[in-house]
Amino acid sequence: MTFPTSVNAALRLQLALDDPNCHIEDAIKLVLAEPQLAARTVALANSAAFNRNGDAPITNARAAVMRVGYRSLQTLVASLVVRQFGTRIVDPAIRAKAERLWEHTAHVAALSQVIAKRVTFVNPDTAVFAAIMHEVGGFYLLSRADEFPGLLDEDPEKWSELCEDVVSREVLAKLSVPEPVRGAIEALRDAWLSMPPCTLLDTLILANQFSPVPSPLAAPVLDMPAHEDSVLDFVLDGDTLESILKESADEVKSMSTALLV
Repeated sequence: MTFPTSVNAALRLQLALDDPNCHIEDAIKLVLAEPQLAARTVALANSAAFNRNGDAPITNARAAVMRVGYRSLQTLVASLVVRQFGTRIVDPAIRAKAERLWEHTAHVAALSQVIAKRVTFVNPDTAVFAAIMHEVGGFYLLSRADEFPGLLDEDPEKWSELCEDVVSREVLAKLSVPEPVRGAIEALRDAWLSMPPCTLLDTLILANQFSPVPSPLAAPVLDMPAHEDSVLDFVLDGDTLESILKESADEVKSMSTALLV
């Protein structure tokens, strides 16, 4: 398993931020050492998500870090790690698939944040982080597909699904993703929703189910009954679902400057 140099650099930054003794000044120095992260941090600080009062735009990384805080900075670093896997993809078709997978990831992240706040009541920051990481195995496979023709081809024994699950476990471990988050991601493929939904895994299941952009690596989805005929309607009625989808769409727009570039 090999990572691009840029991933290793972002990973070192992530490990430093995970240190509870990391001082704010140290975090600022780490951000300044990564130009791409510095630019995204400033963009996020000036987005609607963090500048709802229309304050004067922030123009430097120091002020941006102070505005967005550690948890949002960690999410940005996670997104940078995941995105860097696509930097070495040469094949245009594979690159397009990686872009589609990232668009899916951004929608799942926004939905996870809203669902965590309004349905499952898990930590919204943790939910966003888990969503950013939930397809990291797929991104890694896409990053190596140029070197291994046929790696992502369909096959009747679903080898690619097995490979993605195994690779995901290895990548998540190498990235030192915390066990509660890693466990939810690893259980996602064949998981059943709790009733009522109340866990990080439930949050990811719902976010994936309602994402307007499906994963290009996912197996074909079976037709689902109308929402009003589903057991989910007992805990998530149609009006609430519509409100959540609208709010998550707004979140995608507010996060797009940092997550979708």
